[in-house]
Amino acid sequence: MSKNIDVVLNEEIDFPEIRYVGDDGEQYGLISSDEALKIAESKGLDLVLIAPDAKPPVCKIMDYGKFRYQQEKRQKEAKKKQKQIEIKEIKLSVKIAINDINYKVKHAKEFLKENKHVRFRVFLRGREVSEPQVGFEVLNKVAAMLEDVANIDRDYKIEGRYVNMLVTPKK
Repeated sequence: MSKNIDVVLNEEIDFPEIRYVGDDGEQYGLISSDEALKIAESKGLDLVLIAPDAKPPVCKIMDYGKFRYQQEKRQKEAKKKQKQIEIKEIKLSVKIAINDINYKVKHAKEFLKENKHVRFRVFLRGREVSEPQVGFEVLNKVAAMLEDVANIDRDYKIEGRYVNMLVTPKK
C-alpha cells in the first residue's frame, strides 16, 4: 500500500491521548493512542491521524487503502470532466497581402467553429520592432474580419519580436 508522506498511520501516531472517531463516523471521546490502535487492529482497519493540530489530536479508524483508492478515483473523474482549451496559432507578417489575410482568417473561422481559441502573431523584422503600430494595423484588419464570429481581445500584447492578439469563439 503506497502512503502519502503527509499521512500519519497506525504506529506512527505517538500522542498520549487522542479523540477517537470510529469507522461509522461516530465520535467515541478521548482514549490513548495505543488503545485506539488495538481497536483498529481488532477490526482489521487502520488508525489515521486526521487533525494533528487539534487539542487533543483527532484520529479516525478506516480502511486507508480503500480510502486512497476512492480518492484517486474521484480525482481521475474530475480530471476527465475538465475541459482542455486548445489554442491554435496563426503567424502573420507586417507586409502580408490582403488575399493572404483572407486565407488565414478563413482558417481561423474553421478553428473557431471547432471551439478552439486562435492566437494571431505578427512577426516584426528589423526596424519594424521599433514601430509595433504596423503590427497593430495588421491585427486590426484581422479583427474587423472576425467580429461576427469571435470575441476579440483588443489588448494587443508585445512579446519580444511578436505582437499577439487572442480570439475566442462567441457563445
